[in-house]
Formats: sequence, structure tokens, C-alpha cells
Amino acid sequence: MIVVDVETTGTDPLLHAIVSIGAVDFCQPGRQFYRECRIFDGAQVQAQALAVNGFTVEQVTDSAKPTLEEAIGQFIAWCREAENRTLGGHNTAFDRGFLQASADRYNLAWHFGNRVLDLHSVGWTHMMTAGIEIPKKAGRSDLSCDAILQYTGLPAEPKPHNGLVGAKMEAEAFSRLVRGRPLFEEFATYPIPFHPHASGAEPAQGGLF
Repeated sequence: MIVVDVETTGTDPLLHAIVSIGAVDFCQPGRQFYRECRIFDGAQVQAQALAVNGFTVEQVTDSAKPTLEEAIGQFIAWCREAENRTLGGHNTAFDRGFLQASADRYNLAWHFGNRVLDLHSVGWTHMMTAGIEIPKKAGRSDLSCDAILQYTGLPAEPKPHNGLVGAKMEAEAFSRLVRGRPLFEEFATYPIPFHPHASGAEPAQGGLF
């Protein structure tokens, strides 16, 4: 699984643009990817989006930065080295939509298929299995990424958001939910509330990813 987190200038992949890509190879977590890039000419920029990711208009239009075409090409090339190239993340449909739209914009081959892994679904299933009520808003799940991170014993994602930090924390949460153990040494000091050792069980070996 490639856990990916993109930062953008808005929510529509046809109107807005990627400003950074962060990714972690779940099978080899030491393999990490991070690129910042400048937006394509004519891309719309929402102030709310920049408030989330901390970039300024000057930064996302900086001609010294790699182009979006270069960044997406480098990401696809990096992914080819992964054993499992299934995309994953918290709201993976959002990230995948922007990545594929960017690849299509520059006629770059897209090798990732349609299936993705979503931390929201994994967290929702884990909580339901444990008998924990899922927060709802307007009759729909309101289980945010920060809520899942905190459920797995992690702190909330630092603000403003950073693509690589987000990808690492999401990968860490996947590992805790599915394998019952940390993925990164830097998060090992955060106890896992539902760690198998708490009941004397052995941690699961291997995994789905």
C-alpha cells in the first residue's frame, strides 16, 4: 500500500491544483516521498485551502519550484518501486482524484487502478467491532482523521497540514488498527489503547498490506 496525502488549492481536481505530495510505502516505511510544486497556469486558489496547508499564493506560484507535471511524474516513478501500489489514506478518493487528474492533464500513464484503501473505513469498522458509537453529523459519519489518530493513541495531526507528516501519521494509524503495533519508531512512545499485549495475546504477524 502507498499511503498518500496531497495538499491542494481547493477541492475540485479540475479547477484546483496540487501544491505538495507526501507518501509512505507501507511495506517499506523507510521509503518516503515528498515534493512541493507550483500550480498549473489558470488553477484556482481558495484562501480556505491555503489556510489548511500553510502555503501562500507566492509559494504555490513560485517559478523556482518544480512544475506539477514534474512532481506527479516523479511520484509515479517512485511508486513503481513499491511492492504493493494500492493507494491508501484517510479520504483516499480525494487524493486519488487529484493525482489522476494531474496525470491525465499531462498524459502520464496511470497505473493505480480503481481500488483504494481508506483509513476512515478501517477505523469505522474497528470502532464498530469494539462497540464504540461512531460520531455522526447530519445523519452521516463524522469520524475525522484526527479522531481516528486519537483513537489509535496518536496526537492530532500538526497544523498547518503537511503532506508527508499526514501520510506518516495515517500509515501509523493503519498499522495500529490492522496489525496492533507501531510502524514508526518516532511514534513508539505513544501507547496503543487496544494493543494485543494488553490481553496477553501475541501481535499479528505479516498483514494485508
